[in-house]
Amino acid sequence: MRIIPAIDLIEGKCVRLTQGDYNQKTVYNEDPLEVAKEFEAHGIEYLHLVDLDGAKSKRIVNHKVLERIATKTSLKIDFGGGVKSDEDIRIAFESGAQQVTGGSIAVSAPELFASWLKLYGSERLILGADCKDRMIATHGWQQASGLEVKEFIGQYLEKSVQYVICTDIAKDGMLQGPSFDLYQELLELEGIKLIASGGVTTLSELEQLQAMGCEGAIVGKAIYEGTIALKDLEKLC
Repeated sequence: MRIIPAIDLIEGKCVRLTQGDYNQKTVYNEDPLEVAKEFEAHGIEYLHLVDLDGAKSKRIVNHKVLERIATKTSLKIDFGGGVKSDEDIRIAFESGAQQVTGGSIAVSAPELFASWLKLYGSERLILGADCKDRMIATHGWQQASGLEVKEFIGQYLEKSVQYVICTDIAKDGMLQGPSFDLYQELLELEGIKLIASGGVTTLSELEQLQAMGCEGAIVGKAIYEGTIALKDLEKLC
């Protein structure tokens, strides 16, 4: 299972939100590159980089930060937030993203997202399936879509999607454990490469997600608050 630390960006700074609430923001570092280099120094290979400004403004904003991290580390970066147009996804890949996550766009413009799958390939596109009470939420988790999460993912698996990041918004940033029951159900879907996100607090939870069959797990606040040490993550990488 891939261990994927997260850096969320607001105004170019490394931040974390609680349950996706922009009013519950903590700034952990003024320079995300410092954080990325620390991950790399502990044997981490992957990074989940989220442009929260972009998610709100519906266009890519922090691509220069992506470019800095991509050129000054060897981390394999998946990038999301604000990727809403052909121009946005072109900028993301040209700035150094290995993979791009599309969430809101997969809801609002499924034909466009499907065209990206054909153009860039399913290895480079990740479906973002962020949900609350099993319903997909979009635009930085500010809007409800009316789409049930398992059904939504299932439809895209039929369109050649492989990678899916599923975040249970109610768990995100709470340090109360991930949504094991939800992930167990989603892993029943044929062909899914599921990346669990939200609520990871301990190493034992990561081991449980690995045993369940998750392809990856995103770890955010647990690193910044010290409930999981980077030196311990090295053992799982």
